[in-house]
Amino acid sequence: MRREDLIHPFISGNKFRKLKYNLLQAKLENHDTLITFGGAFSNHIAATAFAGREYGFKTVGIIRGEELESKILINPTLKFAQECGMQFKFVTRENYRHKADVNFIENFKLEFGNFYLIPEGGTNEFAVQGCQEILSPKDSEYDFVCCSVGTAGTISGLINSSLPHQKVLGFPALKGDFLNDEICKFARNQNWELITDYHFGGYGKVNAELITFINKFYSDNQIPLDPIYTAKMVFGVLDLINKNYFPEYSKILLIHTGGIQGIAGMNIKLKNKHLPTIDTDV
Repeated sequence: MRREDLIHPFISGNKFRKLKYNLLQAKLENHDTLITFGGAFSNHIAATAFAGREYGFKTVGIIRGEELESKILINPTLKFAQECGMQFKFVTRENYRHKADVNFIENFKLEFGNFYLIPEGGTNEFAVQGCQEILSPKDSEYDFVCCSVGTAGTISGLINSSLPHQKVLGFPALKGDFLNDEICKFARNQNWELITDYHFGGYGKVNAELITFINKFYSDNQIPLDPIYTAKMVFGVLDLINKNYFPEYSKILLIHTGGIQGIAGMNIKLKNKHLPTIDTDV
């Protein structure tokens, strides 16, 4: 397992990779404000807020769900982002669907002035460039490279830096077949496949089986897994091993993309639903 979650305590995993070249580009274009999008427990919102404070940018988060405006102090992710100096604009879920529309985005200039836009999840060509650096020449020994998939930036970077003999497997954390088109926007190679059987009901969905798996994996290996992304991928890979999906003697590299900050928020939701919570010392 490649422990990308250990890169930085707050700009964790693939968020570090995705923000790296976006921040450099923002500086190059002389922007002092970053605007981005995210939900209630977004790893990307938390990472962008801290990166802004660390590297001298004002940050604005466009947050999905107007009802969250009154819940900042009880939401670990939003509270952290606010403490890092991020300003929020809460929008309805209906309006949030327009996050990629030019006119919708242009309206924010009236309120916040000029800004550098980072898409939801951080995925654009600069994010893919950063994620290409996850693999190095020493990783040529691996036959399979596996990662979770959200907005397709991480897997696209892995595909671009993988070698011809390697296969990149993506485990979507959400339902839907649109991710194939998103990957094709950025990926230069064809050595990849999406394994769509391990989303556990969709984005942000978990059940007792997944929580039990996370806790056992942590107990056995002392490696925390976030329930939204990496845990579903690891569960899937181990299940495929048991089903003899991989040829004998295959070498498999799993990419831990971070997201541990989201465990606190997930545990609040689990307690409210009277489900088991996630064990972690983080």
